[in-house]
This record gives sequence, structure tokens and C-alpha cells, in this order.
Amino acid sequence: MTDARLAQRPPAPDRLPVAVVDNHCHLDVQRDDAPFVGLQDVLAEAAAVGVDRIVQIGCDIGSARWTHGIVDEHRSLLGGVAVHPNEAPRHAAAGDLDAVLDEIASLARHPRIRVIGETGLDYYRTGPDGVPAQQESFRRHIALAKELDLVLQIHDRDAHDDVLRILAEEGAPERTVMHCFSGDMEMARECVHRGYYLSFAGTVTFRSARDLRNALAVTPVEQLLVETDAPYLTPTPHRGRANAPYLLPLTVRAMAETLSTSVPELCEALSATSETVYGPW
Repeated sequence: MTDARLAQRPPAPDRLPVAVVDNHCHLDVQRDDAPFVGLQDVLAEAAAVGVDRIVQIGCDIGSARWTHGIVDEHRSLLGGVAVHPNEAPRHAAAGDLDAVLDEIASLARHPRIRVIGETGLDYYRTGPDGVPAQQESFRRHIALAKELDLVLQIHDRDAHDDVLRILAEEGAPERTVMHCFSGDMEMARECVHRGYYLSFAGTVTFRSARDLRNALAVTPVEQLLVETDAPYLTPTPHRGRANAPYLLPLTVRAMAETLSTSVPELCEALSATSETVYGPW
């Protein structure tokens, strides 16, 4: 990679004192506005700042297949597979949702695939006509996570009430993660009460995200996770540029400030909770 291309990327933050897990990212997704970085370099950059384990999420059938293959090549990676809620109506309309979900179930039996997700509901991009397919797909992912005793990672955009209702109706898996938590303090308290894990992304660093920081403040560290959702949701001060796992320390330090705890203590807790949820790498 040339120096000119490197100059387009945010600088690496200071290394974390204790290594943590990026519990949700999309290493197969390349943003058009970002320079290409090879996977080996992405992982090395992350490890250099104390992000030594990553959960790679494949949420369409192509990325799920890619994830299934890549987790055997890199021991710092575990994987998750699912049909994203925005993909479910497209497959339903094409008449192949059952076949795609069957393939997801097959891919999920790999021992290094530890997550069913991201699944859930997204009422921001999908209109009312797509809601039935999203909800049916969500219910089937919940059942699969319970059948295989895997973690369930939830995508929830503009659908808080229905996400919580369907989880209650179906019975949430023992390890349920609210990926990129976007609710308020009241919702956080409800999720904590139900035993879910809340994962915070770079959005918690945004100046306008007071409600999100209030939600973080009421989340016990033993139910707390952190993620990049790379290449999206880049933390302040690089909001709008392409995200990557090496920028996770910015979010971790912002979380520590909100929680009035030390960075080493928070890192220790995040690492321990990640292994509780996903198992050993």
C-alpha cells in the first residue's frame, strides 16, 4: 500500500492496555470512498492497537459463505451468518427465502461460526409490505440460534417494540446481543432485565448521542460489549470516513469516560464478557 493511500485513512489511536474483541464487523465489505486494505493488514493493524479478536458477520448469502470460509484461515476470527432483515423481503419476493435460510442453517454448523446474525427488524429501509417477511425471517433465525445453541445478534432499526415483542413471544436464546444498540435508557434497562447483552458502536461517541450514552450508563459491564460495525459507524473524530477494527479504541475510551471507569478495567470486562458470550477463540 502506498503512503499516499495510507494518508487517506485515519491515524491509528493509542494501543489499549488490555486486548478487546470487536464483536461485530463486516470485513468483506469495501466502501467506495476508502482505499483498499488487505485482510491480513486489517487484522495486523487491529492487533497492533489491542483489538486481537474479531467477530466477522456475514448477513447475506454471499458474505455468509465468505465468512464460513475465512474463519478457518485466521484464528483471530469467529463468524456469524444470517439473512439481514433488509434481505428477507427480497428473497421472499423471489421465492427462495426457505432455500436461503436452509443454507444459513448448514453454514452455521461450522464450529467457528458462533453467531446467528445479524437478524432482526429494520423498518427504516423496508416499507410496510416487507414487514411480514422480516418478522418471519427473524422468528426462524431465533429458532435456529436456539436449536444450535449459538449467540443471536439483533439488528434493530426503528423497530424497538416489535423486536422486543417477538423475542418475548419466541423466547430469546440464552445469549442474545443487541448489536449496535440504538435504544434509550428505558429500553436498555428492559434489555438488561431480560439478560440480553448490549453492544455499543461508534455512534456512542457522536456529540448528539446523549440518549445513547445514558443507555450505556445503566448497562452493567457484565452485559456490555463493543463493536465497530466496520466499515460503518466510524467514531468521532473520524465520523463519515470508512471504519475499521483498528479504530475501536476510540469507542472504548469514550465508553470508559461515560461509565466513569478506567480504560484498563473496562477492557478487562469487555474481554471477559466477549469470551463468556462467544467462547474461546
